[in-house]
Amino acid sequence: MPSPRKTSAHQDDRPVVRPTWRDEVAAVGSELIGGPSGRWALLGSSRLTPVRVVALVAIGMFALGMVQKLPCYNWAWFRGTSSQYTHACYSDIPHLYLGRGFADGLIPYFDRLGGDMEYLEYPVLTGLFMQVAAWLTAPFDGDVQYREQAYWMVNAGMLMICAAVLAVCVARTHRSRPWDGLLVALAPALALTATINWDLLAVALTAAAMLMWSRGRALAFGILLGLATAAKFYPFLLLGPLLLLCWRAWRWREFGVALLGTAASWLAVNLPVMLLAPEGWKKFYAFSQERSIDFGSFWLVITQRTGENIEVEAVNTYAILLLLLACAGIAALTFTAPRRPRFAQLAFLVIAAFILTNKVYSPQYVLWLIPLAALARPRWRDFLIWQGCEVMYFLGIWMYLAFTTSGNKQGLPTEGYQFAIVLHLAGTLFLCAMVVRDILLPERDPVRRDGEDDPSGGVLDGAEDVFVLGQAAHPPQHAAHAVQGPRVEWGAVRE
Repeated sequence: MPSPRKTSAHQDDRPVVRPTWRDEVAAVGSELIGGPSGRWALLGSSRLTPVRVVALVAIGMFALGMVQKLPCYNWAWFRGTSSQYTHACYSDIPHLYLGRGFADGLIPYFDRLGGDMEYLEYPVLTGLFMQVAAWLTAPFDGDVQYREQAYWMVNAGMLMICAAVLAVCVARTHRSRPWDGLLVALAPALALTATINWDLLAVALTAAAMLMWSRGRALAFGILLGLATAAKFYPFLLLGPLLLLCWRAWRWREFGVALLGTAASWLAVNLPVMLLAPEGWKKFYAFSQERSIDFGSFWLVITQRTGENIEVEAVNTYAILLLLLACAGIAALTFTAPRRPRFAQLAFLVIAAFILTNKVYSPQYVLWLIPLAALARPRWRDFLIWQGCEVMYFLGIWMYLAFTTSGNKQGLPTEGYQFAIVLHLAGTLFLCAMVVRDILLPERDPVRRDGEDDPSGGVLDGAEDVFVLGQAAHPPQHAAHAVQGPRVEWGAVRE
């Protein structure tokens, strides 16, 4: 099958894809605001461009998520444990304000904490984010509860900026599909989990990195990805899919630049703390290794069903082996697919594999997948099925904790929580299956069906397939060879 090629000019000239013309669920949902856009609609003539609409919707949904936390903000965080679970409004932020020494003016990684947690167990950039929020909270004088509330509000304001950046970056990554950003902005799991922890910082940085890659800026991509990895480990895994795709397209220079940028920015953030406070710096990595099987993982279901515990060292080994096996399958898929997969597709599959095999799945980890899912499979039906499973898991974990912490045993028993875990796993696997199908059948891919190749792929967009499994590698003789030539519609090249 011939490889569709496209110049960068074609990306800017393509009309905006109207999801209400392509997606039945989007068309039905649009009835709330007047129905699908008409043939003569003057798109782009208003100040409310698609990207601005997406940003405003994201901020509005984030605000609704803050409202959902009001019972906890007003009293449930401060009166026992079960109330914050029965209202499904738990957040780590106010508890760690006290528990990690921010209320006492301790400096992360440098000052030792009391108790079993000797140092802050978060990556350096997330620790800096937490510390900046503590500095901004310092002027709020009052009792402990008031300062915890102020700390949560300050963090919520900073995380709202991250949510807006995330939505804008997703909306701009695929130039002709800005409305796909609404998948992120309207994701119910984003509103529910955005202020549980600080994951949105890494998620926003990762989305910004992918935007830079889609514009062909490999160094900027690497720098932003390194910063994201300094905030959370998972963004580092995106280098794996990028390696496979650059290998198939023979784009080694761009991958090398991205890798160097990632390493440089990660070291720039970590090296000072690594040298000046090595014990505090190591805590995140030691905690990740020493952490036992925890909520949300299929490992927990196994141990609860069998009644037998699995040693931490053993589950670490098994999880790594399963992840490597999944990555090997993704690599085989990459090199045998009829057309090179899109970057967002492989990125989603790798992060999903990490989540599915990990020994813990905190409710906010869904944030890692939301922007990747919107770019990899921009179909409202599939996205909402997956989101429905994640919302059920969100409710399930809090009801299970209410059951285990309340004296009257009200909530979700163990069997019910195990069902919620299986539902989360099934929803994620379902979306993975849809993405794999799109890779094997490119004409089913919503993005490629509109004549695109890989709009989030940057230098990979429209590039020739040079290395395919079972065939000899043959680097293109001219650098321009991979980006020149007319754009070919997918429907015209299927054999």
